[in-house]
Amino acid sequence: MLTEQTQQTKPNPEVAATAKRRRFTAGEKQRLLREYEATPKGERGAFLRRNGIYSSYIDKWRSLATAGERKALEEKKRGRKVEPKPPPELQQLRLENERLKARLSQAEKVIEVQKKISEILGITLDQPDGPKNGNC
Repeated sequence: MLTEQTQQTKPNPEVAATAKRRRFTAGEKQRLLREYEATPKGERGAFLRRNGIYSSYIDKWRSLATAGERKALEEKKRGRKVEPKPPPELQQLRLENERLKARLSQAEKVIEVQKKISEILGITLDQPDGPKNGNC
C-alpha cells in the first residue's frame, strides 16, 4: 500500500511480520479431522479457511488415520537423523584389526629382509611345495 505523500509502504496490520510454521498435535489433528468430516460438504471450504488449514492436510491426516496409526499423526522430528553409536565391541574389534594389520606388515618386512640377506650370502631357502594333504 503506497501513500501519496511519502511514497512509502505501510505495514499491513493483518499480516504477521515473520511467518511461523504451524504444528498440530496428534489430538488436534484428530479433532480437526472429526470436525471436518461432520461439516456439510458445502461448508467445508469455510471450515478450512476458519481453521487456517489446507485440504491437503486433511487428505494426509485421513490416510494416516485410516491406516490405524495414531503415532503416524504425531509430529515427526525434522532434520538430520542421528547416527546410532556402534557397539563398543565393534570398536574393540576395529582396534584389534588395526593392530594385527600392523603386525602383519612388520612380519612381511622382516621376511623381505631375510630373503635379501639369504640372496647376499648365497643361502638357498627351502620353500614349502604347498599343502601336503590335498586341501586348498
